[in-house]
Amino acid sequence: MTEEIFDIVNERDEVIGQRTRKDVHRLGLLHRAVHVLVFNARGEVFLQKRSMSKDKCPGLWDSSASGHVDSGEAYDATAVRELREEIGLTAAQTPERILRIEACAETDAEFVWVYRCEAEGPFTLHPGEIERGDWFAPEAVTRWINEKPQDFAPAFVFIWKKVAAEQR
Repeated sequence: MTEEIFDIVNERDEVIGQRTRKDVHRLGLLHRAVHVLVFNARGEVFLQKRSMSKDKCPGLWDSSASGHVDSGEAYDATAVRELREEIGLTAAQTPERILRIEACAETDAEFVWVYRCEAEGPFTLHPGEIERGDWFAPEAVTRWINEKPQDFAPAFVFIWKKVAAEQR
């Protein structure tokens, strides 16, 4: 399998080059990612428990779908692709952009667009990416993060707190 190629960006999120996934992470280069939060009609959010075979944050809870923006790909296209690849959800339209996060240590040097969409499931989870998934009330997620942040991918904790603050 060929290694993924990511766009490297500057502090203004402008593309300045390309490198392999391994190099981008090893060197701490600025790059791009998306996180998509899927909510159902009851207002619950679907979270995934990352596969133990993942190279980063194995076995930790994370956004409904998330991933890196491939070289030459737009944020919106990545959100649609990640929903399809990770949870088998074919989005009829691009999910709603709800929050942009500047690249920082908490996001692992990623500029992140956070998206929101609605779906009821059931989903077809990618076995190489996701161990399992479940629906949670947003207040329960906040309480769980406050009590046991180690159960979650660190970037998700950072993102969830920003999203929750925006919703107030």
